[in-house]
Amino acid sequence: MDFSLLQRTSKIVDEWRYPAAEPRRSGLLQVDHDPDHRLYWEEYGNPAGEPVIVLHGGPGGACAPVMARYFDPGRYRIVLFDQRGCGKSEPTVASAGPAVALANNATPHLIEDINRLRAALGIEGRMHVFGGSWGSTLAMAYAIAHPHHCANLILRGIFLGAAEDLDFMYQGNAATFEDAPFALTAPGAYVSYPEAWRRFLAPIAPAERGDVMKAYKAIFDRVPSTKQERERQLAAALAWSIWEGTISNAIPDVDDSGKFGEDVFALCFAQIEAHYFANGLFLEPDHLVRNAATLASIPVHIVHGRFDLVCPLTQASRLAAALREAGTEPATFVVTNAGHSAMERENALALTAIMDGLPPLD
Repeated sequence: MDFSLLQRTSKIVDEWRYPAAEPRRSGLLQVDHDPDHRLYWEEYGNPAGEPVIVLHGGPGGACAPVMARYFDPGRYRIVLFDQRGCGKSEPTVASAGPAVALANNATPHLIEDINRLRAALGIEGRMHVFGGSWGSTLAMAYAIAHPHHCANLILRGIFLGAAEDLDFMYQGNAATFEDAPFALTAPGAYVSYPEAWRRFLAPIAPAERGDVMKAYKAIFDRVPSTKQERERQLAAALAWSIWEGTISNAIPDVDDSGKFGEDVFALCFAQIEAHYFANGLFLEPDHLVRNAATLASIPVHIVHGRFDLVCPLTQASRLAAALREAGTEPATFVVTNAGHSAMERENALALTAIMDGLPPLD
């Protein structure tokens, strides 16, 4: 049978409007002591252009040069940076361990890191804040704390971080999986990715699957003293990381897990996410929705994939409803025929169209 005409990918390939580029400059910015957190940053585009700061997902997902391709390099001054503990920032969870890299690593620290980076790069006045997934969470938290710094919020794959949102992705039918792996005993992303779900649950004993995130966090919190313990911790980090990477695309690449399957990336990504999720994202419950009136004072542009099973569309709908209750419509609300990832073709094209269509800053 010939299946060669079936769609092989949902990712953007050669449809980018703007070419790949090397950063104009980069560096490390010290933002804290004990431990000495240093943020790796890169700058692209027009040094005299409208500033836009890009907030990556995860937390712990790190930036990549491709993230500069949503923006007209002649119009925008594009700043990418790796948040505490991951990517090329120092120290990382992979290099120094969680006891070091997760110290002084919480949402309020990241909010103020953005201000430190603004000051270090000489950004004054308003800037565009662009973030997806956890990056949308951080963008909104930053805007609530510093609305006068924000010209526009461009948000993709809205993540509000409620317990039910995390359960949808990480808990699903785990408690009953051993006896009834295909039973729809609870809502969850597992429904569309059953084999990936099986691999995600494999590091957790059936007796511990009543709270999967807690069980994973227990593995990550142990200080391994033997090769076997280190291997178990790495296997758990890879399982966590690959699960999210797989379900981020409407058409996953089953033969290549990309960065999500790399040891160093997975150790950072999984442990930082587990750290933030176990602590309620270091935000008050419903912090983003309860402060919708502040967000409503800023144009909010939303892109969300209809088939997003990392952060289901209900989260974007809830944000839009909160903005309307605060007296304003989202400036843009585009629902794409895509999954979660910013590299999904439809998401990438929609984000680029928004950035191209923003009115110039005064």
